[in-house]
Amino acid sequence: MVARVVTVAFDGVEARRVDVEVQQVATPAGAFAIVGLPDKAVAESRERVRGAFAGIGLALPPKKVIANLAPADLPKEGSHFDLPIALALLASMGVIAPDALDGWAAVGELGLDGQIAAVGGTLPAAMAVGAMGLGLICPEANGPEAAWAGETAILAPRSLIGLINHFRGTQVLRAPEPGPVTAGGAIPDLREVKGQESAKRALEIAAAGGHNLLFIGPPGSGKSMMAQRLPGLLPPLTPQELLETSMVWSVAGLIQRGALTRDRPFRSPHHSASMAALTGGGLRAKPGEASLAHNGVLFLDELPEYSAQALDSLRQPLETGEIVVARANAHVRYPARFQLVAAMNPCRCGLGGVGRGACGKAPRCQRDYQNRISGPMFDRIDLTVETPPVTAADMALPAPAEGTAEAAARV
Repeated sequence: MVARVVTVAFDGVEARRVDVEVQQVATPAGAFAIVGLPDKAVAESRERVRGAFAGIGLALPPKKVIANLAPADLPKEGSHFDLPIALALLASMGVIAPDALDGWAAVGELGLDGQIAAVGGTLPAAMAVGAMGLGLICPEANGPEAAWAGETAILAPRSLIGLINHFRGTQVLRAPEPGPVTAGGAIPDLREVKGQESAKRALEIAAAGGHNLLFIGPPGSGKSMMAQRLPGLLPPLTPQELLETSMVWSVAGLIQRGALTRDRPFRSPHHSASMAALTGGGLRAKPGEASLAHNGVLFLDELPEYSAQALDSLRQPLETGEIVVARANAHVRYPARFQLVAAMNPCRCGLGGVGRGACGKAPRCQRDYQNRISGPMFDRIDLTVETPPVTAADMALPAPAEGTAEAAARV
């Protein structure tokens, strides 16, 4: 008898249907094979399933077990195939009635004691299986996240034995509640910045119009400080934007206990970040900083210090709002509609040939340093603002009083 359970494979933030088929054949006894283009993590599922069965007091049947992941030409990656393989095997063994799994899809990683561990991508998986007319079985830790999928039925067991008891009628699992919408951390206030009135005005214009912005000035002039205050000028995420952003963060495994936030993302990668770190990639083509900043702000400090390859890789998402990670066997698409804010010194020494300690090589020093950024990249920056050194008189100015027009303009 062939037992079947539905699961998903991730293609960017899109979850594609995969049917897990398990069959027992006569020989060789005790063998366990997984076929269907699995990666290393999926191939190791047989040992985790074997250990989980031993942990709850079950033994594998004295036959060869074959688990087929269909369609066979779709690459399968990740540990979330453990639970559907185990459920299909339980149905094949008669521990669970085969028709009990009709109408359900499953994702989850198994521990050797039978516990079901959290996995990434539960929210897009719940959205996808809901569109198929199915419910989702996921780890208890992912239940509040999956519950955000709306009308999709969710089961979130803590352990494999609890799920078996639920399908056998000796235990009832409650549907999880959606996680909280948190306020996030404290957002820095623009009123804390003294001086730099022109730069602050440019920041407000950038926030109002969604413009990309570049600050150029010596160290200590407040470039990073002002950039960190841009999210406080932006409106909260709309429900549609919240869902889009949360799906990207779910695939990256960054959602904890289903808690979402309406604060706009603010990502600030180090200037040594590679192209794959910015745009996404790696063995499993995970989302990069540009996608994690979707519907938010991507701040690049010390802009010329980034590699030319990394900077030029952002030209496409700045134009199209999405990133395509191309591989020999797949093209993974991630959303990346972000607002770029960058900061840089005028030259290598930081002073631009002005003031004490200048390198004395201006203007050639400035020209060579700024030429590290390509012309097409500069063309995608809407506003360029110079931030001169802050004087003692600027620091002595009081902050705008609450309720004044000037204070309201800073909010």
